[in-house]
Amino acid sequence: MNTNTQKVEMQHAYAAQIGRKCWIMAIIISLLIISFFIDVSTGPGNYPLSTVLGVFSEPESHGIRLQVIMWDYRLPIAVTAVLVGALLGLAGAQMQTILNNPLAEPFTLGVSAAASFGASLAIVLGFSVVPGVGGLLVTANAFVFSLMTCGFILFATRLKGVGSETMILFGIAIFFTFSALLALMQYMASEDQIARIVFWMMGSLSRASWDKIALGGILLAIAIPFSLLRTWPMTALRMGEVTANSMGVDVPRLRVEMLICISLLAATAVSFVGTVGFVGLVGPHIARLLVGEDQRFFVPLAAIIGALVLSLTSLISKSITPGIIYPIGIITSLIGVPVFVSIILSTRREKLS
Repeated sequence: MNTNTQKVEMQHAYAAQIGRKCWIMAIIISLLIISFFIDVSTGPGNYPLSTVLGVFSEPESHGIRLQVIMWDYRLPIAVTAVLVGALLGLAGAQMQTILNNPLAEPFTLGVSAAASFGASLAIVLGFSVVPGVGGLLVTANAFVFSLMTCGFILFATRLKGVGSETMILFGIAIFFTFSALLALMQYMASEDQIARIVFWMMGSLSRASWDKIALGGILLAIAIPFSLLRTWPMTALRMGEVTANSMGVDVPRLRVEMLICISLLAATAVSFVGTVGFVGLVGPHIARLLVGEDQRFFVPLAAIIGALVLSLTSLISKSITPGIIYPIGIITSLIGVPVFVSIILSTRREKLS
């Protein structure tokens, strides 16, 4: 077999591999669209899909009541589920890459604990980090404390040297610090305030609004191209720091850039819906199983699967008990724990083999 024949065969194999990955992405996107419309049509009053589509195409065609239900309640919740899932899936993919750890997720850095403490300050003391936010007091506090946490980690790692172990250690320290402060806030709170804090920590899509959707959509529209422009160095980093350095990748700078992006994604997501764990772990893990470590496909697919997971979670939360909507944080944890255990077991088998 001559060199030209081998080259042609390799090109065909590569094209087939790319085609398979594109088909996988198309299938997942189709499942997301189906889940989204079922989510919108499901609730205390179930409506046929034809009716839902009719309300979207002609808002006044089925009466003002149905128009308000769909456009002011169900549609913002369904869109928020997709948006927040994509934010967490994308942040999780980036986190696992820069830390070279499949068990990492956005909340590894203590973002959830910091956000919960910020929310508790608003609920218990009425303290606002950002003046003049009005009804967005809890959301603003959660966002600022999440961002401040990531900023501290970024500053600390710049002083000590940007390494994955350093980031994880600082994240653990921040998690326990804010967990203790959160416990202090709960000790000081009244029964009603404790209930509000616990409900916020469980995660809920009921806080959805078109203003939040617009802000999150703009962030996602910036973050995805930002990530795709760094797919080659990120793929090289997954081969190891030594390999990435030998290929000309500035690993410390890349980690800082991606940490800033992760900070914004995670802070926005948790401030919108509260603590929703494991989405940033499950989405990237499934994406890695389907398309491997090629960041050109891994990054967008992790975001899409994260959106699908949270959309399905929103659907399940309304379907378990008629008339009751369960907090999404409970459901994502129940889904995520088996995946988390499977990752641990598969990693252990790889090390033993």
